[in-house]
Amino acid sequence: MTEVATFLFSAIRVSTPLVFAAIAAVITQQAGLLNMAVESMMLSAALAGVMISGATQSAILGVLGGVFFAVLIAMVIWYSAFILKCDLYLVSISMNAGLVGGTVFVMYLATKQKANTIGFVMSQTVGTLDIPILKDIPFFGKVLSGQNLMTYVAVVAVFVTWFLIYKTKMGLRIRSVGENPGAAESVGISPVRLYGISFAWSGVMAGLGGVYMSMGLMSYFARDMVAGRGMIGVSAMNVANASPVGSALFAMLFGISDTIANYMQILGLQPQLIAAFPYAATIVLMALLAKIQHHRYQKYLAKRLQSNSQP
Repeated sequence: MTEVATFLFSAIRVSTPLVFAAIAAVITQQAGLLNMAVESMMLSAALAGVMISGATQSAILGVLGGVFFAVLIAMVIWYSAFILKCDLYLVSISMNAGLVGGTVFVMYLATKQKANTIGFVMSQTVGTLDIPILKDIPFFGKVLSGQNLMTYVAVVAVFVTWFLIYKTKMGLRIRSVGENPGAAESVGISPVRLYGISFAWSGVMAGLGGVYMSMGLMSYFARDMVAGRGMIGVSAMNVANASPVGSALFAMLFGISDTIANYMQILGLQPQLIAAFPYAATIVLMALLAKIQHHRYQKYLAKRLQSNSQP
């Protein structure tokens, strides 16, 4: 049981940035926009968090600074796409590609290193939280208590986003714009404004995920340390049809596959196989779920045709 608890503890720890990435993609998808720039938002936040916390020796300022830069990236994308009328997806892809090199350039200017900031920037870290009562419960205490504070923030963020989307007037407007922008605009709702709000919230979520990577999961920034987690979050969102809770659960499934890859190192398998395993598992899972959804849709069509054919 101890080994299982340790595995699940690690899986939750690894899944946290994926949950943030998935929620970042959910809010824009609800507005009818696929946010392909989650990766770049997380990467910029990861670097900014380390640099700002190192300069100020304050973890709180590091987190806030990282989130600020992620939101800034989100607003640049929104402005380029909806004010300057550039193609959203080309802007997002360009931002992803540009910041992979841009973060390394900034790191080099600050540390004269191109790999990581270890030994050059004294980054602050976000601490862990032992939950009273829960920590004393056998098994569950070992799994759920003692996680990084950002992990609990991720859980709260899932339900805050769910409440925002489904229980507020703002969320209703966001969903109406996502379903039919023209109809929403005809009753006085500004799609461009709501796109901006969606991207801003997406930037906050992606920023928290990026900061967790460099100030929670690690204590430094490394070149391309997000390593595709932003796109895995987008994949989790797609599989869950942009449901906040469902997206978080699928993100955790992908996190479990990543944890399995970490445990595979003990078996002495090839490093290339270990590195590819989480992404291969993601592809297989998405293919299986797509097949299940297609099968359900075919059954639904068959029932509709059968009911329509009856007199």
